[in-house]
Amino acid sequence: MENRFEERYKTGDTPWDHDSPDKNLVDMVAHGLIPECKALDIGCGTGSNAIWLARQHFTVTGCDLSQTAIEIAREKASGANVDCTFLVADFLEDPIPGASFGFVFDRGCFHSVGADKERRQFAENVSACLEAGGLWLTMAGNADEPEREVGPPQLTAIELISAVEPCFEILSLSAGRFGSDQPDPPKAWICLMRKRGHAQSIPHEDH
Repeated sequence: MENRFEERYKTGDTPWDHDSPDKNLVDMVAHGLIPECKALDIGCGTGSNAIWLARQHFTVTGCDLSQTAIEIAREKASGANVDCTFLVADFLEDPIPGASFGFVFDRGCFHSVGADKERRQFAENVSACLEAGGLWLTMAGNADEPEREVGPPQLTAIELISAVEPCFEILSLSAGRFGSDQPDPPKAWICLMRKRGHAQSIPHEDH
């Protein structure tokens, strides 16, 4: 996965990466649903969402698999005179410095994890990064839309809920669209969650 994303950032073949923050994130912050705090942007790409959060007085760390994406993000933050921490990391494998966070954001990273077990691990890792009562906003491809020739991986609502609910209380789950400059952006699940005080046990099947 790492080499695939690195190559696409090197060639600029990144239809998911935009110069402006996602409107769904902007709306939630504007409506006071996500207060200023220390934040982590997983799969931050070239940093547009992280930089916007920093401008809203969040203290932001962004991580991504791609060294090229992180280098671009650092340049953009420097050019914008914004203080963000950007690092190359595999969220499923690598520790993230600076935890715990009050807010975790991912736009299209959670849905890229292909198996149920890995999605549960992703949710557990997010929970471990968050302080008590911390918030997670994920945006994931929505399987209620026919699969596109070029588009994000898609999840059903059940796939999303079953992965996150042991660790998180779902505050809102709605069908919308990814914020994008495309004329017809892909359909998305927009899910805001709060970390549970105690993770529920997850039954594991042996195969």
